[in-house]
Amino acid sequence: MSFGFVIFPQAEELDFVGPWEMTTMWHQVAEGPKCLLVAETNTPVICAKGMSVNPHYSFVDCPPLDYLLVPGGQGTRTEVNNPKLLDFVATRGQSCKAVLSVCTGSFVLHAAGLLKGRKATTHWGSLERLRALGDVHVIEERFVRDGFIWSSAGVSAGIDLLLAFINEVAGEDAAARVQFAAEYYPSEQRYGSLHRTHASSPKYLREA
Repeated sequence: MSFGFVIFPQAEELDFVGPWEMTTMWHQVAEGPKCLLVAETNTPVICAKGMSVNPHYSFVDCPPLDYLLVPGGQGTRTEVNNPKLLDFVATRGQSCKAVLSVCTGSFVLHAAGLLKGRKATTHWGSLERLRALGDVHVIEERFVRDGFIWSSAGVSAGIDLLLAFINEVAGEDAAARVQFAAEYYPSEQRYGSLHRTHASSPKYLREA
């Protein structure tokens, strides 16, 4: 099995690094899929916070994939108009067992024709923008599944998405092994009150 992670300029790092960590641990502790980073070309990709990432494959030479994940970030504003990326996602979406998005990666899935008439979610700051597309049933949950399409809310939500996905695909024992290896047992601590509403968007909290 193989799990491809699409990366592109200005992709939000944790959108794919969090799921990457869960998936590579799945590979290590419970015979999960091999993980691959895929980009338009083989050259380094500069992400939203400045991380430089070296893809394993380009869209042209990428081997067959069982699963595909598309992250979000400011770069999605450009990538929804990138015919090479959209063709890759649309084509692989027809052959993959599951396609996942994190944060505003849902807009890439939509542009590739994979979200029409489906339930999905995205970063809280972009929920209304996703609704405005008119043909997506927006669900305000941490993650959402509709058939072979999975989507999550912003940034760190991708970690929860992957654990739920592993539980569904490989079973509870595999998910438990990954969660334990990662020591991913989120604290209940909440700082301030911003988490209680999506209505206010402070200047220092830019949508992804």
